[in-house]
Amino acid sequence: MSAPSLTPAANAHDKLQLRLQSVTYATRDILVYEFVDPEGAPLPAVSAGAHVDVHLANGITRSYSLLHADAAPARYVVGVKLDSNSRGGSRYMHEQLRVGTLVALSQPRNHFPLKEDAAHTVLIAGGIGITPVLCMARQLERLGASWELWYASRSRADLAFLPDLAQFGQRVRLHIDDETHAVLDMAAIVATAPTHAHFYCCGPGPMLTAYEAAASSRAPDTVHLERFGATKMPSTSGEGFVVQLARTGIELLVPTQSTLLAVLADNGISIDSSCEAGICGCCEIGVLDGEVDHRDEVLTPTQRAGNKSMMACCSRAKNGRLVLDL
Repeated sequence: MSAPSLTPAANAHDKLQLRLQSVTYATRDILVYEFVDPEGAPLPAVSAGAHVDVHLANGITRSYSLLHADAAPARYVVGVKLDSNSRGGSRYMHEQLRVGTLVALSQPRNHFPLKEDAAHTVLIAGGIGITPVLCMARQLERLGASWELWYASRSRADLAFLPDLAQFGQRVRLHIDDETHAVLDMAAIVATAPTHAHFYCCGPGPMLTAYEAAASSRAPDTVHLERFGATKMPSTSGEGFVVQLARTGIELLVPTQSTLLAVLADNGISIDSSCEAGICGCCEIGVLDGEVDHRDEVLTPTQRAGNKSMMACCSRAKNGRLVLDL
């Protein structure tokens, strides 16, 4: 019997039971997965830059950017690059996941939102980082906005979605390291952009380091990025703290050298998690009271200052106590 259809009215914490409709090659090591509702119902809305968490049968959860934005999408499409150091996420998807399988996906979340009314937008992608950036390009083109896209890869064989990108003509500039014998000139891209441009970059660590350095003189609220991996593993050092779970009144101690995520799990309270390094946003929890010691690489400075949420895998309390929306 088919899994029940979940509509956009479903609770934001509910998982979607979707059928893997198709798997296609984008490059030699990037596969594209299309998920649909088993009953053909529209799925919850997707904004450009959003991602879903894919809950695999081997117990691993991984976050992947969505390739299409829509108010009532008929499908969710993600690109997955096979990681040579895979801990069971991308390797399982490439080697074990089969068309027709029912897979649990989270509802879309967006920690990399696109400012659709920017005067000009500069999109920069490296490798599999093209997935959220291509979604943004499609949305900007649909809106008739001013934008440009720079896409870098080590070799031509590693460039994904070229037929899709070709539709945008001169707005897209390709850079191939092996052919130019140089990396993308990030400083030049930023320097020649209009004063009020918004920048978005998704790619490997060295690219993001160069991007942050090049854009350091730009207004912080115009510089956006999304990481593949943490720049460093977050520290669990610091004083222990108490959390109160507002919905039940339960209080728990998070000791030094432990994490909130681990303490919740030890007490039978399961929340979604994936990277456990503060970069995917999968374990985000609402905060109702208290000041958070943010140690993630997801939230913006403004979001951190607001103290409305935290990443359970890495962040702590500044003053000994937090009240959580759990």
